[in-house]
Parts: sequence; structure tokens; C-alpha cells
Amino acid sequence: MGTTNHITTKWKGGMAFESNNPSGLNLTIDAGPDNGGEGAGYRPKALMLSSLAGCSGLDVASLIKKMKLEVADFHIETIANLTDEHPRYYDKVVIEYHFHGKNLKEDKLQRAVDLSVETYCGVMEMFRRFAKLEIKTIFHEV
Repeated sequence: MGTTNHITTKWKGGMAFESNNPSGLNLTIDAGPDNGGEGAGYRPKALMLSSLAGCSGLDVASLIKKMKLEVADFHIETIANLTDEHPRYYDKVVIEYHFHGKNLKEDKLQRAVDLSVETYCGVMEMFRRFAKLEIKTIFHEV
């Protein structure tokens, strides 16, 4: 049948909302001043990009550990194009995986990225339903 996630999002006045999470932590969502908010929280669409990078990043970090790879630093750049017409949504997303280190095993790191992108990351699969995805892996030898 599958697992059910249940999130409660409560209006805090103005354009602000507080949303809970199974982790027990809450986050604030708010519109920017240009949309009547105070800019005191996360923007919903940008949060989707953080979810995408976070989901895939967790996969890759787990695989780096399992494969015992040496990586000094790792970050993900997520660059998304919003459509002009309403409802505005992301139609193209570039996801760049940046690995920094002295002894990068590029083939294994690429395999970790591929496993996340093609097999493990559920958020990636959700994005694939509405956006064209471009995946880039960039190695920075230091």
C-alpha cells in the first residue's frame, strides 16, 4: 500500500506559515515583500529544489561512505527555470554535483551519482514527471 506522510502547515498571520516535519523540526514558509510577505521564511518553489538536492545528496553521501571514498568537499548546485505562465513551475532543472579532493575516484563517484539519479532518489523521480533534468558531475582536484 505504501507509506503515508502527514505534514501540518499552520498559518501564522500575514503570508507566513509554519510547517512541521517527521524529524520534529519546524520550518517557516513566507512570501517575499514583493508578494506581501516579510521574507522571513523559505519560498515554496525554492524549497522543492532544496528537497531535490538534499534527497540526492543523502544518497551520494551514503554511497561515498559505503565505497570508502575520499572526498574533501561535496556540494550540489541546482539551477531551475520557471515557466512564465501561471501556474509557474520548473520545466528545466540542471543539477551539478561538485566533488573536491586530492584522490577523487571519478568512476566510483560518477557511479554514486548515477545510482542516486536513476535508482534511489524519489524526489528526482517526482521532478522527472514535470521537468527536463540535466545532470552534470564536476571534479575539482585540489
